[in-house]
Amino acid sequence: MNLTTAEENYLKAIYHLSDGGSKSVSTNDIAGEMKTKPASVSDMLRKLSDKEVIEYRKYYGVHITEEGKKRALQTIRKHRLWEVFLVDKLNFAWDEVHEVAEELEHIQSPLLIQRLDAYLNYPKFDPHGDPIPDEYGDVRARPRVPLNEMDLDQTGQIVAVKDSSAAFLRYLDKVGAYIGARIKVLDRVEFDGSLEILVDNKKNIFMSKDVAGNILVIQS
Repeated sequence: MNLTTAEENYLKAIYHLSDGGSKSVSTNDIAGEMKTKPASVSDMLRKLSDKEVIEYRKYYGVHITEEGKKRALQTIRKHRLWEVFLVDKLNFAWDEVHEVAEELEHIQSPLLIQRLDAYLNYPKFDPHGDPIPDEYGDVRARPRVPLNEMDLDQTGQIVAVKDSSAAFLRYLDKVGAYIGARIKVLDRVEFDGSLEILVDNKKNIFMSKDVAGNILVIQS
């Protein structure tokens, strides 16, 4: 069964909105994610339902099927592998890769992806810290907490970002917060929840509660 590029994009969005298939998704939620009208979404949902990658009943929400999860994870795997390739081998910045990977993820060649994975030495995470599903669809999860939920004097390591928009990533580059950085919470402002963070034991940076909430950390 082949899916069109548009169908793959919708299926990937449904997978993410449903937290990996753990809950149903509304038509309005999908419309918001895809930046289109609910009527257009309904047409696409009927097509996806016919291909048995989702279950769709009007007014009852959308459920992704096991086959749908498998297909969505294949697309996500390709996207994240291409992001690693673009950053590690072509010297793209991490804020430049998403749109390019959105195009490359639709190449239909399992052999190409197998060889890409091997060429990159089987990476487990993409440049933004998101786990890369393996060829069987298994995802290596690791416990992460938002930086704004850490206690004073607590230490950890930045491992991912929730917001992968180019503007946010460029901001992190500017202040010196990056994947792999060791951090310590020095102070929290009572008024607005903003934080003072020590990065790599040498640089103090200040960030808002919203920014810290979009940075994911493994605590140490």
